Amino acid sequence: MTISGIWTRNDEVWELSRPEGFPDEATLHRLIEDTPEMLPLAGAPALLVLGREVPLGSGYADLVGVEASGRPVIIEIKLAQNNEARRAVVAQILAYAANLHGTTREQLEDRFSSELKQRGHESLVDAMRSVDEEALDSEEFTTSLDEHLQEGRFRLVFVLDEVPAELMTLVAYLEHVTDKLMIDLVAVNSFDVGGASVVLPQRVTPERHEVTVNEKRRGKSGTLYRGSERFEQSISQAPPESHETLHSLLLWARSLEANGWVRLATFEGKGAKRFTLLPRLVVENVGLVTIWNERGAYLAFWRSVFEKRAPQFIDPIEKLLDTRLGQGTTTRNISENLLSTLTEAYEHAARRG
Repeated sequence: MTISGIWTRNDEVWELSRPEGFPDEATLHRLIEDTPEMLPLAGAPALLVLGREVPLGSGYADLVGVEASGRPVIIEIKLAQNNEARRAVVAQILAYAANLHGTTREQLEDRFSSELKQRGHESLVDAMRSVDEEALDSEEFTTSLDEHLQEGRFRLVFVLDEVPAELMTLVAYLEHVTDKLMIDLVAVNSFDVGGASVVLPQRVTPERHEVTVNEKRRGKSGTLYRGSERFEQSISQAPPESHETLHSLLLWARSLEANGWVRLATFEGKGAKRFTLLPRLVVENVGLVTIWNERGAYLAFWRSVFEKRAPQFIDPIEKLLDTRLGQGTTTRNISENLLSTLTEAYEHAARRG
């Protein structure tokens, strides 16, 4: 797959420019290392590159960095002509992530201490401030970095001049089966426009495989139904004091569906009075929240989906919840302000496409 988008006018005719490409991987590697901010990563995080050709296990990661959020970042850079750009690069980057998993913040900082000192920084926090001074909370950053390392929550970035279809399929699968990895595919091309060198980085979003939900599908843990009717029927089984909230959540979810932003499905737990309503984005079949009917009404939030589809809504929701938004954070305090903010988040996520 070739990514390009530079159009030039010649003799009153617009023509799509052909990319010049890069003479070798080292050139593209230096470009990304020197200017990591050019990468159009999901959520637009502030990114600090810690080192290049970093020994991790039996290999060497092209670039290792960290976001202001505390998430570690591993970047692999390949030219499409390299056979490793199809399958091997996925195995490589996962092996590097596995090697970092369980590392402590102190161990990570010690590993890159010489690189930090060469750049005039006394610590990792000091270096991160040079990238994101205004927004950085040092205590929150160090705590979050430790949590990400221990839980294996990393951002994996593939940078290529062309993105092979086989790689897109593998990345789509990884995104489908895990919520701990944030994966970015970035195509970077170089153009000569009127004698000036122009670089065009573009984020490539793999198409997720659509899993068709039958009207009723049984599994070992329960039954999945298409639509919201089964959830509506379940409300009568909930404690009476929760009926009004459950009906409000049902109407809210149906309004999202009416706008064409989500598809609704209901999951009924096996052998228990447990029902969930799933407002899943049409574009990716994932949801920002899950609505629960289990001994009352509550919402569960999925941070990984927010980070990818609606990152600017994390802070407002955390303020409304008065807690950090984690993977599976729940609340029974469901206000009109919260539902209004979630509506905006779903609209934004759906329109990003």
